[in-house]
Amino acid sequence: SLNNFGEIPEKCKWPKHLKYLNLSSTQIPKVTACIPDTLEVLDVSGNNLKEFGRRLPSLKELYLTRNQLKTLPGAAPIPNLVSLSVRRNKLNSFSKEEFESFRRMELLDASDNNFICSCEFLSFIHHEARLAQVLVGWPDKYVCDSPLAVRGAQVGAVHLSLMECHRSLVVSLICVLVFLVILLLVAVGYKYHVVWYLRMTWAWLQAKRKPKRAPPKDVCYDAFVSYSENDSEWVENTMVRELEQACPPFRLCLHKRDFVPGKWIVDNIIDSIEKSRKTLFVLSEHFVQSEWCKYELDFSHFRLFDENNDAAILILLEPIQSKAIPKRFCKLRKIMNTKTYLE
Repeated sequence: SLNNFGEIPEKCKWPKHLKYLNLSSTQIPKVTACIPDTLEVLDVSGNNLKEFGRRLPSLKELYLTRNQLKTLPGAAPIPNLVSLSVRRNKLNSFSKEEFESFRRMELLDASDNNFICSCEFLSFIHHEARLAQVLVGWPDKYVCDSPLAVRGAQVGAVHLSLMECHRSLVVSLICVLVFLVILLLVAVGYKYHVVWYLRMTWAWLQAKRKPKRAPPKDVCYDAFVSYSENDSEWVENTMVRELEQACPPFRLCLHKRDFVPGKWIVDNIIDSIEKSRKTLFVLSEHFVQSEWCKYELDFSHFRLFDENNDAAILILLEPIQSKAIPKRFCKLRKIMNTKTYLE
């Protein structure tokens, strides 16, 4: 030891029963077949070794302190190893498989290395009960070098978060949750016709920005008739005939007759109301139970209060008790309280 050999030959002659050899601090770059396979103790500390693969079946103690090893030496060439020192190398981790491959290992000195505290390494450290008995200098001499957030902390005391250890799983779960939330929102929006309300709100905002002006040129109906399908017989056979055969005749917009085929119902409703001077509501018990009638009433209500026009005309086809009007028809109650209606 403590020489400047620099290298050792491929083959050497040694006494047949040589058991102990100290080649520490001799600047050798590798271990060759010169090392006799009869050895029980080998010290090659303080050299420039980057790997150790010499087959030594009788070796029990191996000292590799202050070298350049990045991994533990393989266990197969040294099956009877009892004590191993790889202190102050470039070791950044070792796996459960590497550790368990040394079946007779009683002492392992891997202290003073720059450990990368990955999730796999920490999981092995925390769940291997035998480590505390085998590792020399545990836990004080085993410190994390990375990640930066835990640099300087003892390996045994570090616990990474679920996000850090299972990033892909967490990202997948987040994506699934986002997809489910979007799906739920779409389902809720479809059930409660949220798109309708968004479009109606947009129409209301546009109406708020418009200055007061005369009816646009594209108005082509005197009135849009909003009624329940259950009241269609009276509306179509009595009211419509009276108005359209009057002198002069009124031009009415009915959803059965004047809605554009293939166009979205919401668009048909909005366009028909905007192209009509008035909106004629035929109120009945069936009317207040109809979702589409509610939408027509809502949009007309926007026009009534936000465009400052007198667009709504109410016809009460039958007596309606206030209790029978659902809470969602609060606008209908307001209109009935503020406007004269026909019975």
